Amino acid sequence: MKIIKEPSEVREYIRQKGLNREEIGFVPTMGYLHEGHLSLVRRCKQENSFCVVSIFVNPLQFGPSEDLAAYPRDFDRDSALLEKEGVDLLFAPREEDMYYPDFSTVVKENKLSRYMCGAFRPGHFDGVCTVVLKLFNIVQPGRAYFGQKDYQQLQVLKRMVRDLNVPVEVIGCPIVRDHDGLALSSRNVYLTEEQRKEALKIPKALEEAERLFKSGVKDVKALEAKVREILSEGDGLKVQYVEIRDAENLEEVNEIKGKVVIAVAAYVGKARLIDNKILES
Repeated sequence: MKIIKEPSEVREYIRQKGLNREEIGFVPTMGYLHEGHLSLVRRCKQENSFCVVSIFVNPLQFGPSEDLAAYPRDFDRDSALLEKEGVDLLFAPREEDMYYPDFSTVVKENKLSRYMCGAFRPGHFDGVCTVVLKLFNIVQPGRAYFGQKDYQQLQVLKRMVRDLNVPVEVIGCPIVRDHDGLALSSRNVYLTEEQRKEALKIPKALEEAERLFKSGVKDVKALEAKVREILSEGDGLKVQYVEIRDAENLEEVNEIKGKVVIAVAAYVGKARLIDNKILES
């Protein structure tokens, strides 16, 4: 596995390899890898002849009171995992490699990013779109792989590449869960044993919403209320939002017709956790 830090060296390395865009698959990450990330890597390797992974904790997508400084990092562990998976190239830029001191250009998606996480994290998706477009420009992949746990991010990025004619296919991959049902996240490391028990209310609530939906409940407010009820049992979990929205454009719906996403964001201790489930009639 080749490790490169300089953006210009990535392009030169790919040029020397004689690779075209259609051969290159890409998995952008912020590191502290878990099985969810590795599932993206494995799919990338299955579908492409050359697999690139990036590790970059992007400061542009963290708000002033968020956990940029504390975000978990372990580059040696991550690189060992990626080498074991047979990754061809690991791109690990430094902040100064990605952003000039007088950096002043951002990419802004104006519709899908207003809702859900975007309503509580102003500027977050500007940071996501900007860094992902930069990474796409550097790596120049034909396909890029993202987890569906970050469902809104996935839809925002699909809209960005559509609207800006970026020649990259953005591929969403299923949520990977731990043995107890909790969606894998780098931030799970923040949880104490007791907090993890509280966090399990999130998948429990989503499963109950799915059960009710399959039993015939199509009313959005009723399903959202049931999820909130389960999440509000006890005082160990602070709900940020529970929303059911159109699965593609994330617009509000009153009744479930077609495909929707039910999405949750909640704090357990200092960990902000998100999860979702797709419902389709």
